[in-house]
Amino acid sequence: MNRLIKVLHIAPQNFAGMPMDFVNMQNANHYKARLVTMYPNTLKFPEDICLNLNSHTGKYAKKWRDSKIDAKVSGLKYYKSKNPIEALYFKLRDLKNTPKIFSAINHYDLFDYDIYHFDGGMDLFRDLRFARKIKSLGKKIVCCYFGSDLRTRGIFKDLDEISDLNLTVEFDHTQLYPGINYLFFPFDVHQYKIPIRNNSKIKIIHSPTNRLFKGTDKIIEVIREVEAVRQIEFVLVENMDREEVLKIKSTCDLAIDQVGGIAGGSGYGKNSIENLSMGIPTFVEFSSGYLDFLKENPFIACNINNLKERLLQLIDNEQLRRAKINEGRAWAEKYHSYRSVNDKLDLLYYDNKII
Repeated sequence: MNRLIKVLHIAPQNFAGMPMDFVNMQNANHYKARLVTMYPNTLKFPEDICLNLNSHTGKYAKKWRDSKIDAKVSGLKYYKSKNPIEALYFKLRDLKNTPKIFSAINHYDLFDYDIYHFDGGMDLFRDLRFARKIKSLGKKIVCCYFGSDLRTRGIFKDLDEISDLNLTVEFDHTQLYPGINYLFFPFDVHQYKIPIRNNSKIKIIHSPTNRLFKGTDKIIEVIREVEAVRQIEFVLVENMDREEVLKIKSTCDLAIDQVGGIAGGSGYGKNSIENLSMGIPTFVEFSSGYLDFLKENPFIACNINNLKERLLQLIDNEQLRRAKINEGRAWAEKYHSYRSVNDKLDLLYYDNKII
C-alpha cells in the first residue's frame, strides 16, 4: 500500500465502545480511520466526531424501542416503519438534522474517504441520502452489524443493495442473513491485566445493558438460590460510568453475561471479552449451533436451568477457576486482538475488491 487508506465509520452511537475499537484497530494497522456518531453514548466511551443530534431518551423511548423486539426472529428482516406516524417522525427528524449533518460533512470533509463503514447498518439520514451520494462518487461501502440492529430493527434494503461487503460480529446473524461474513470483533486485550484477588467470598458480577436480552431477572432468582447454600457476594452493575464498572470488575472472581434472555442463547459480546481479558471466568448461554461454531472456547456454557449447578461447580473448585482464568485470557488474545481481527478484515477487503 503506497498510502494510508482512509476509512470512515458511521454509527448511531459508540455503543459499548465497539465502533471505536474498529477505528483504533485500523489506525494501528496501516489505515487512517475516524468515527462519526450521531448521538453521544451514555456510558462515557470515547468519542471522535459526535454530531450531538437530539435523541429521545427516557422510559417512554425505551418502551417504544423494546416494543420492536421480536423474540422469534427466524429470517432476514427488512426495516419498514410500523405505522405512518413513525414514518413521519423519521422524515421530520431528517429534515431537522439536515443543516447540522451537512455542516459536519463540509467541516470534516467527510466525502474524502476511501471506505465507509456503516456500523449498525445505519446511514446519517433515514432516507439513506449520504450512502447514495458516496456510492455515486465511486466509494466502497461496508455494513457491519453489531447486535440487535439486524435482529430487531432489520436491515435497510436499499443500503444492503449498494453495500460492497456485509459483516457481522454476531453468530446468530449468520443464520438470519445467509452469506454475511462473520468477524470476531476487535478488542485491545493487552490494555488489561489480570489482578490478584483475595476475596473472602466468591464475588460474582452481572452488568446488563438490557435486562430483557441478558435475562437479568431470571439470573437474580438463581443467585438467590445459590446464596442460600454458599457464601457469595453478588454485584449487579447498571447505568454506571465505564471506569467505575472496570474498577468493580477488577475485584470480581466470576461473571454472568447473558443467560435466559429474550434472545435465547445469543452468546457473548464485548462485556464477556473484557471479562476474559481481566481473568474473570464468564457464564454465557449459547445455542447448540453457536457452540458447534465455537468448538474452541473458554466460556462456561449454561442455560437458566443449569446455571445454579454450573455456578456451584466453579465456586467450589479453585483449581478449575484458575484454569479458566488462563484459558480465557489466551483465547481472547488469539481471536479478538487487533492484529488477529485486522488480518481477517484485510482478507475480506481484498476478496471483495474493497482495496
